[in-house]
Amino acid sequence: MNLVTSCPSCRAPMTAHRFPRKLNGEVELDLCFACQGIWFDEYESLQLAPAGVVDLFRLIHVHDAVVRLPLAAVLTCPRCAEGLIKSQDRVKSGLFNYLRCGQQHGRFITFGQFMIEKGFVRQLHKPEIDQLAARIGTVRCNGCGAPVDIRHDSACTHCLAPIAILDPNAVQNALAGYQQAALKQASPADPALLADAILAGERTRSQSQRERGTVLDKDIADLLLDGVGMLWNVVHR
Repeated sequence: MNLVTSCPSCRAPMTAHRFPRKLNGEVELDLCFACQGIWFDEYESLQLAPAGVVDLFRLIHVHDAVVRLPLAAVLTCPRCAEGLIKSQDRVKSGLFNYLRCGQQHGRFITFGQFMIEKGFVRQLHKPEIDQLAARIGTVRCNGCGAPVDIRHDSACTHCLAPIAILDPNAVQNALAGYQQAALKQASPADPALLADAILAGERTRSQSQRERGTVLDKDIADLLLDGVGMLWNVVHR
């Protein structure tokens, strides 16, 4: 029996989900929806098949009403309890942040940073940020969850993660063969359309939280989750 993995940030039990492996079989990943993070044991990230990413999109979309907890100041490895090391790598879509175990037990990465790593998210250019800022003042960093005032900053002042959105063209290429027919109709993200999706998503989450008696900061939008919602609706037209 597999041991329950504790979230490196909030320490609550993570939820295990099985996804298709690249060659055959399945890979089991541990997710914390409250912290919007994934724990990968060593090499698991490289083993995830494109079909598994489709399932991950579905899970993120289903849980997009969950209020994100801020990440802890110190995150620990669920295998050895040592403090995780802040790390950064670069891919074609930009820089992404994650936290790794110094004993090579694995790494913890947020949903947003994972999407950047896999090429499904692109960083916004200055004109696009300006267009969004005209309608939405503050967004939530997809790296650490901190608020970012995009009227003044183009990156998170806490973890330095840049502002990023899902790129339907990149998704189309990565998921070819699984959702190819549906994704052919996906068009590049229009900042005005994205802003509308963000505002609609915030209204839905605010209503959901009010019904549950939970206070939600209505001024903070989440570019990743609303982008996932917008893209998921395109895929399922």
